[in-house]
Order: sequence, then C-alpha cells, then structure tokens
Amino acid sequence: SDNFYVANKGIVFGFMAGLFFYKSNDGTAWRGMFGLGIILPSIMILLALFVMPESPRWLASKGRDDEARGVLRQVYPPDFDVDAVLKDIKENIRKDTAAEHAVGWDVLLFPTPAFKRMMIVGIGVAISQQIVGIDAIQYFLTFILDEAGVKDGVAKILILISLGLLKLGFIVVAGHLFDTIGRRPLFFVSLGGMAVSLLILSFNFYSFNSPAIAILCLAMYLSSFSVGMGPGCWLIPAEIFPTVIRAKAMSIATFMNRVTGTLMASTFLSTANAMSWAGFFLLLAIICVICALFIYMYLPETKGRSLEDMSRYFAEITNDRSILDAGAQNAVTQGVDGIKGDFDYENDNIRNERSQPQSEDEVAAVGTMA
Repeated sequence: SDNFYVANKGIVFGFMAGLFFYKSNDGTAWRGMFGLGIILPSIMILLALFVMPESPRWLASKGRDDEARGVLRQVYPPDFDVDAVLKDIKENIRKDTAAEHAVGWDVLLFPTPAFKRMMIVGIGVAISQQIVGIDAIQYFLTFILDEAGVKDGVAKILILISLGLLKLGFIVVAGHLFDTIGRRPLFFVSLGGMAVSLLILSFNFYSFNSPAIAILCLAMYLSSFSVGMGPGCWLIPAEIFPTVIRAKAMSIATFMNRVTGTLMASTFLSTANAMSWAGFFLLLAIICVICALFIYMYLPETKGRSLEDMSRYFAEITNDRSILDAGAQNAVTQGVDGIKGDFDYENDNIRNERSQPQSEDEVAAVGTMA
C-alpha cells in the first residue's frame, strides 16, 4: 500500500540521518536526529494551514456548501457544473453514514459464524504482520549487527541504508506481483523466505557468528517481508470487510496490529537475552511457519473478487447468511436496489420462484389478466 511505502521511505531517511551524526557523541546524536524529524512535519503543518484548502467532502459534511463549491471551482474547469459534483459528494456522504450506522458494535463483539470467520481472517493477518518480529528487528538492527561482529559505526550505517533501500525496492516489486500472481502465493513466499532466513541466522549466531552471513540473512528477511507480509496485511482487511463493518473492523485490526508490534519491540532485547540470540531467531522462524499454516487454513484468495463475492464466500463456508442479510439491509437503508441485488441474490431467486403460477387455475388467471 502507499502508506506502507511512504513509511519505509521514512525509515530509509532515518538511517541516512545517521551519517550526519556518526562522529557525534551519543547524547548529541539522538537529539540531532530528533531535531531533523521536526523539519518535514513542520513544513507539512505550515502547508496545511496556509496553502492546502479544506477537503470539499469535509466541508459538505459540515454543511458549508458555498466553501465546498469554491474549492471545487479551483479543481475543475471554469464551465464545469460543480453543483452536480457537490450533489454526488453529499449523496456519497449519506450512503457512507448509512452504511456505518447500519450495524452496531454487537455484530463484532458477539459475531455470527460468518462475521466471526471474517474477523479471524482480517485481524489474524494484521497480527501476523507484526508477530513475525519485523518492527523489533528493524528497531534493533544496530544491536543485531553489533552482536554479529560489525563494530565499525560507519559500516553499520551503510549496512542499514542498504537494507532499508532493499526493503523499499521489494515493496515496489510486491505492488506489481499482488495483482498478477495473487495474494496467497506471495504470503507463502514471504513467510517461507523469512522462516529460512531466520533459521540460518539462528544457526549462525549459535555456531559461526559470521557478520557476512548475518547481513545476508537480514537482507533476505527484510526483502521477504516486503514482498508479501508487509503490504499484504493492509490489503487483505480492505478486501474482505464489507461496508457495513469496514470502519469498525479496520479499527480493531489496526489496533491489534500496533499492540502486537509494541509488545514484540518492547520485549525484544529482554527475550533475546533470556533465550540467547540464536534461540530467539529460532522462535521467530517457528512463528513464521505457524502464520503460514494460519493463512493456508483460513485466508481465501481475494485477487479479482469484489466485496460481495467475499461476503458470499464467508456465508457459504460457514453456512450463515447473516452477513448477506446485513448487506441487504444496508442496501435498503441506502435505497440502492443494485447493491441489494448483489447481496440478496438468493432471496430474489426464492421470491421469483414463489411468484410463478403454481396451478392450472393460476396459469389461466394470469393469461386472462394479460
């Protein structure tokens, strides 16, 4: 996803910032790096305050239609009918609001089998992204390199920059592969690559303790992560959660993702010291295998499938139509017959069958009316 790509750009810039302070003492270096982190956010705040206009959608949602028209006129040609655009925006706001309030939190807190299966998949993938240890390893790369025998400060920084650029490059590769070979194959390639690299890294710390092997394993681990688990964890929830629960379900998935990342990062050093580095990397390799089994058992292929297709899939696999009924009810609330037809196709077929003449008298009656 774009957010994942941008975040990794920031990580690379952070690694590069180390070059400016590698000769400084530790107290000056970390303060200087924090200071550099203030620059871009400050520029963006100034641009948002004095240059960037408010979103027409936000203005319309607040009833400030005249201001929304003014912003739209800056975007569209002079003779364009911005009133029609504003009307569409307000209609979309109404539909989105209806969808958001179509079901309450009880659907997620006390889910039916279809919703439960869907939540297990979406939240499970979000947790899997962090439980493989990516944030912990990224945050403590310098510690790992130091333990592997890389002692020179400049060498560490150059290795960090190289690893960051490699990880960033594979995100671009993943963006093309996800739409060509599908989601599931890339997840398996990603987790398989991470498991193998962590297993070799564990063996290296146990016996050889070679800096070259450690660097190659870290490069393989980060590349494997970026080609599947990295961007894919945000792609899957967006492709399976229907409109009626999307906002709530995505918030839970994101929350669990960040909680898992925080726990992994905050316990990384203490766990590694307690288990040894070799033991900890072996544990992460086992976790990667477990995540691969979870994805094999629960995650369907979502490539080329609409939200309605995914809702039907979860309804069929659990023999639970509640997810289709919720979608149909949402469509009725919005007054969109086409969407209702997508969700409630089986009920439509039943109604059509019941509407057919069932006896010779009914057939004759229909012919008389015609």
